Amino acid sequence: MRVIICGGGVIGTSIAYFLSLRGVEAMVVESTDVACGASGKSGGFLALDWCEGSPLAPLARCSFELHSELDETLDADWGYRRMETFGVIASARRDTLSFRRLPSSDWLGADTAIHSRIGTLQTTAQVDPAAFTRAMMAAAGANGASLHMGRVTGMTYAPDLQSVRGVLVDNTEIEADAVVIAMGPWSILATQWLPLPGVYGLKGHSFIFRCDTPIPPEALFVEYETHDGTVHSPEIVPRPDGTTYVCGVSSRTAMPVDPSVVSGDAGAHETLLAMTAHVSPLLGASEVLRMQACFRPVTDDNLPFIGRVAGLNRAYVATGHSVWGMLNAPATGKAMAELIVDGAAQTVDLTAFDPARLRPLSRTGPWQPVT
Repeated sequence: MRVIICGGGVIGTSIAYFLSLRGVEAMVVESTDVACGASGKSGGFLALDWCEGSPLAPLARCSFELHSELDETLDADWGYRRMETFGVIASARRDTLSFRRLPSSDWLGADTAIHSRIGTLQTTAQVDPAAFTRAMMAAAGANGASLHMGRVTGMTYAPDLQSVRGVLVDNTEIEADAVVIAMGPWSILATQWLPLPGVYGLKGHSFIFRCDTPIPPEALFVEYETHDGTVHSPEIVPRPDGTTYVCGVSSRTAMPVDPSVVSGDAGAHETLLAMTAHVSPLLGASEVLRMQACFRPVTDDNLPFIGRVAGLNRAYVATGHSVWGMLNAPATGKAMAELIVDGAAQTVDLTAFDPARLRPLSRTGPWQPVT
């Protein structure tokens, strides 16, 4: 059985890994590089129970445990560790020390107020997202999966137009027994070929700092008020390699076709740097290793699409995970492998994530079939 997975992000590589454990010939098709988008530029923060009360809760709990199992099983280092996590308030225009409920850490500014512990070593953790994504691809490759560099330009169909036959990569067909769309926000391109609802890109900006002073494994979720009263929610995640990831300042802007040319919005990184320096002068004075931006995939109802493509056999989709892509990739990969091989997922119930719950983008159909 051959399965082609379109997209070399953490979702695609996780699907490839779990398919490879089932003896399936998995091929990941990627146009730019493994982990070139949000899978390489996110924070890598993991939480056990932050999705409680949402349909995402069972997926998140399962995936949090799978991350721990993968760290023990696979012979690779992607910076996995448990973390303490705190809620923080800071402001450029007013005193916030009245909100302080816990002692401030030495690496934070004097007027940065820690108001609550929102995660413990039992409930929050982290990975280096790029390293994890590449490790999953490498582990899949060790089991027989392959990485094919090229741009997906279409689908091909059986003569009755009821089943997908293969994928056009740079306009050349590669046949498959099943096809999975896992291109993050670029999955919107697949609505030209498949009856899929829309998935869109939300841009986020981030920095990677290197600090000579060791910073403890304490992730911070900050509510920050600027001079003009605007409130931002930067996140600060120290990593075990001595770097610290900081993200914040999101926007809805046009998404380029090529993920490698994504750039930041005017003034966004300057705003984020100023907030970082206020919350932690130590970080603000540290070396900036990378200044980056990426698009994370979002849907109209803020739930991912994980399942079969309605109306077509042998076609599947896994995208739209928003900020929880890194967390939920292992459970998504395992459940998708079960769905494709066994016909149903056992790891987690995928009903809430069925793409058929939302109307496909308007098509007069069929979807440019090539027979």
